[in-house]
Amino acid sequence: MIIEQILVTGMAVFCYLLVDETTKEAVLIDPAGDFNAIFSRVEKHNATIKYIINTHGHYDHTSGNTYVMNRTGAPLLIHENDRGYIREIKDADTGRFSDSRQQGNKKLLLLKDGDSITFGNSKLWVINTPGHTRGCICLYASGNLFTGDTLFTEGVGRTDLHDSSEADLVNSIRNKILTLPDDTKIWPGHHYGRRPVSTVAEQKKIYGLK
Repeated sequence: MIIEQILVTGMAVFCYLLVDETTKEAVLIDPAGDFNAIFSRVEKHNATIKYIINTHGHYDHTSGNTYVMNRTGAPLLIHENDRGYIREIKDADTGRFSDSRQQGNKKLLLLKDGDSITFGNSKLWVINTPGHTRGCICLYASGNLFTGDTLFTEGVGRTDLHDSSEADLVNSIRNKILTLPDDTKIWPGHHYGRRPVSTVAEQKKIYGLK
């Protein structure tokens, strides 16, 4: 699986392009803006975007949804608990995500914890990590974890918002993220640290767990 980490917008959001090397099917995670930068990478790999995935519903991660959906024709995937943030897509155009059957022409597909997302011969696993929002997700594949705003390389997402919870965030980090193998790479949703990538082992040291 090819991983392209793309820094976009004035909010220092990390968009990720993941490309299956064999089939060139791909997903875009949080393509919030700076579309020339994003699609130059898509073209570089001759990739076809199968899905667009939001790690959560906040505007700094979702602001590019409409443009990218119109350009690629790909449906948007987001956790069911963050459906309320996506107001530009009507309920009639929304369905439950299922990787095992045809989704028809639905524009928005709702994820739940434990779902798997297949593109080509590659697969992502959905881990619901509430705290920053109720519907925050991390995406796991082949020793890589895309953490959105749940966990940065140095710090965590805010928990002073209307649907956030510090207790839930601590639980998500300690019991869902930091239980993964130590060599798992952490790919955050913002460039808020000195380095753009961390590992579970490094994060355990930060949180005093090793």
